[in-house]
Amino acid sequence: MLLHIVARGRIGRSPEADLVARYLKRVTWPTKITELPDTGGKVPPVDPQTRIVMLDELGEVMPSRAFADKLGRWRDDGVRETRFMIGAADGFDDADRAGADLLLSFGRATWPHMLARAMLAEQLWRAASILANHPYHREG
Repeated sequence: MLLHIVARGRIGRSPEADLVARYLKRVTWPTKITELPDTGGKVPPVDPQTRIVMLDELGEVMPSRAFADKLGRWRDDGVRETRFMIGAADGFDDADRAGADLLLSFGRATWPHMLARAMLAEQLWRAASILANHPYHREG
């Protein structure tokens, strides 16, 4: 299953970009990043068997294992792509949210979009590690 991050804003050369690259390099599943300008730009077409996950302050706060289990179920059900949407500064509107398969939040604090991208990359690596029974993940 392809893990596809579609993010508003350019990350450029930055410490956050280094973190994203570091974690996605470790993920054993195929990954892709599509960057869009803050406004406009063309979102890649959504193929059938794609799940849409929006990072949103109103979303569900999920423990890492629950996130991994959801990705694992989608993979096992034949989902070809899980697309992770990171919006611009104003986030998503209600119509966008209604089209998502999952609204995901990294807590109730407000996070900079570039840091949210790095946090997502780490959680994708962690989820793949959990599903592969790698001993890295520990629950406390």
